[in-house]
Amino acid sequence: MKNTPPATSLSFPPSVRLHASAEYQAVFKGAKRLTSPHLRLHAHVRAEATVPRLGVTVSKKVDKRAVGRNRIKRVAREFFRHEKAHLPAGDYVVLVQPGAKLLANAELRAQLQTLFERARSLKPAPTPGTMPASPGALERPASDS
Repeated sequence: MKNTPPATSLSFPPSVRLHASAEYQAVFKGAKRLTSPHLRLHAHVRAEATVPRLGVTVSKKVDKRAVGRNRIKRVAREFFRHEKAHLPAGDYVVLVQPGAKLLANAELRAQLQTLFERARSLKPAPTPGTMPASPGALERPASDS
């Protein structure tokens, strides 16, 4: 029987990954978009979320070779593993733009750093189906009809 070490705060378990297409679509629908020259971050900060979760998409337009696409995804996941403790709970999707394959790992990390620093200041989106009360709603006098 193999003895596995306990999961640390720097792990990347399945619970912090976006898996299904519906999860990605929900992020794209309600997210704030942040951009850098070669990356786009869709950040959907939600009050009901418990942990930050990450999804990374790298199309064949970025690099036709799987090894190049996987390198970019690996750098993004590694960066997220170290930064997730400092991020507001919600879902994040990193979209990689064409031209990113020419960047070194350090340049990719620098662009991710600027995007996630901006994402730290985002406020949670309101819960769907709830509407805040209008300022004058409580102050209306009763009508004498």
